[in-house]
Amino acid sequence: MKKADLVIHGGRVVSPDSIIEASIAIRDGKILTVGTADAMPEATETFDATGLHVLPGAIDVHVHFRDPGYPTKEDWGTGTAGAAFGGVTTVFDMPNTLPTTATPDALAQKHTIASSRAHIDYGLYGFLGEDTIGNVQDMVEAGVIGFKLYMGETFGRLPSPSTGAMLEAFEVVAETGKRISLHAETASIMSRRESRMRDTGRCDPMAHIAARPAIVAVEAVSRAAALAEWTGARIHILHISSAEELRPLAEAKARGVDITGETCPHYLFLSTDDYRRVGGVIRINPPVREPRNQEPIWSALQSGLIDMIATDHSPHTPEQKTRNDIWTVDCGFPGVETQMPLMLTQVAQGRASICDYVRWSAANPAKHWGLYPRKGVIQAGADADLALVDLNRTMTIDDQALQTRSKITPWNGRTITGLPIHTIVRGRFVMRDRQLIADTAGWGRSVHSIQKMPPAKPRNTELTMRNIVKHVEARPT
Repeated sequence: MKKADLVIHGGRVVSPDSIIEASIAIRDGKILTVGTADAMPEATETFDATGLHVLPGAIDVHVHFRDPGYPTKEDWGTGTAGAAFGGVTTVFDMPNTLPTTATPDALAQKHTIASSRAHIDYGLYGFLGEDTIGNVQDMVEAGVIGFKLYMGETFGRLPSPSTGAMLEAFEVVAETGKRISLHAETASIMSRRESRMRDTGRCDPMAHIAARPAIVAVEAVSRAAALAEWTGARIHILHISSAEELRPLAEAKARGVDITGETCPHYLFLSTDDYRRVGGVIRINPPVREPRNQEPIWSALQSGLIDMIATDHSPHTPEQKTRNDIWTVDCGFPGVETQMPLMLTQVAQGRASICDYVRWSAANPAKHWGLYPRKGVIQAGADADLALVDLNRTMTIDDQALQTRSKITPWNGRTITGLPIHTIVRGRFVMRDRQLIADTAGWGRSVHSIQKMPPAKPRNTELTMRNIVKHVEARPT
């Protein structure tokens, strides 16, 4: 057997289906073999992982690293450092930066920045809006992981497309096979309600949730699913926050729509009860909701209706999060570093198994985004993306100790059980013994080149905007 660069001995290797005591041999950034210690090849370096569980590195399909455009909030260096500390080895970054990632040139600029600063691997979303449909094919060729469409406005004030433009956008993306991630809240409902409350002088933290009742998600998910069913587009529902939107999600899956969904730790562990504790810090879109939503979301995650865990990592400065008028508080807070410890705490408490967690955080994201089996699994031939965790290690989350520039979260002071101790990306330690390996800045690379989505399955193609316009133009006068 070929000599390995690194062999990890003594750990307990976790998959969605099993936990085994095994050694892992790594060569040229990939897993060479997994097996007994005596079956391992000679190695340049060996590492003792006794007492640790070895997980596939988490894949977070929803982060905002703010770079380019908002470096005081976050950049690719600090964002991916936080990811490394959180056991995350791949992230997908959203397009609401400055400039918006809506053109091949803007995408190329972001690729240049990310490739020079990222400690971990990444994918980049392209912005899908009213006036960017014509850029889709060029964006695919320039290297996007998928597209993001905002049905409701959020940070960056990117305008929401009309339903007509959404249909056309879905038609075009369906032909590429790429997945469209959706901020599924209906803009017109939220805008009208917020305007009326502003007129009456309401600016308290609870006004934010009043402006965005669950019906905004129910309507948006239902509408998006109908358009996806008609066009054959693949869609992903971001940040599921309410019990009510689970019904249209389930109905769409039952009809055969290629639809996936994610939820985030804040919708599982926080509620309106926490508004009184942390005020505007908790403001995020969609909002953290009433406690009654938590159990249905948990059940949907455990049943597989919700496919994965993500974070919606959305950093802002402390000043931007602590204003008295809720409408002027920037929406979002960091999460990429705290997601794994928060979820592992639930494993420690018996709410989920470590195998469940691997399914939600690594295997399912890799499968649904065309990265499996290169990512999301510990087996021969896969990228050696690993999180070595101590399931018994406790820690109190301290905002000031986080890698993010933001330094303000609703998790400050929360005790967790279960912590990533080492993180390996393509065979290289990027975080070791809870210390960042500084010279790994720039080690991360875009995963779009290894993405292999299933063949596209567009539907009703004879009725697409492109074809009906061609038909009209071809008619004799």
